Amino acid sequence: MKASAGTVNSVTRAFDLLDAFGLRDSKLTLAELARRAKLPKSSALRIARTLKTTGYLVQLDDGAWRLGPAAGWLGARYQIAFDLDNTIEPVVQQLAQETQETISFFVHDGNVRSCLVRAKGKKAVPTRLRIGEPAPLEKGSPGHVILAFTGREGAPYDEIRKRGFHITISEFKAEFASVSAPVFGTTWTVVGALTLAGPASRLTKAKLLKFAPQVVRAARRLSYELSGGPAKPRMMAASKWGI
Repeated sequence: MKASAGTVNSVTRAFDLLDAFGLRDSKLTLAELARRAKLPKSSALRIARTLKTTGYLVQLDDGAWRLGPAAGWLGARYQIAFDLDNTIEPVVQQLAQETQETISFFVHDGNVRSCLVRAKGKKAVPTRLRIGEPAPLEKGSPGHVILAFTGREGAPYDEIRKRGFHITISEFKAEFASVSAPVFGTTWTVVGALTLAGPASRLTKAKLLKFAPQVVRAARRLSYELSGGPAKPRMMAASKWGI
């Protein structure tokens, strides 16, 4: 990418480094990165280390570099911006009609999640979490699902990956219970979680388990549409969709 008048040369070089990765490149050596970006190795190393601090690049144990999670999420946000009205909202609305409960689609950014779309069924009750309001990933079923399918280690997250969904009761908000399933975008990167929620006094674990297959099927359908094709074998192996 050639810098032009009024541009910041260091930013242009950073994008040159990111653009060096092709569709088939799982990782690249520093020398190859520098060659493709037409940069001195010393400059490529400085830029790569800077991109590492922001999550756009990751350095592997053998010294090679690969694209980081921030790069995947940037693409996911680009895609979501175009698919919100035509893809995401109709699925959320349909699931709310089928279950008569509140259905939300949560996206993640760093250590927080926020609701992007919400639809209320006939049995829905008011929620204090507004559209766009940040909430911690460590609390509530959507956050745990996002953490599990973005690689969080530990037995609880292994179980979530095996089930393909997660249930929490009175965890994020004492009065609410929910069940969530992951939603994937292009390259099967997790873009968020589809969630059914309601009062904990009514939505017992048994009831949430009955709703889980519907939530998982809707999340899978939404993943198909966002990714542009059927599920990949490696994603199917990570999650037991057919509950």
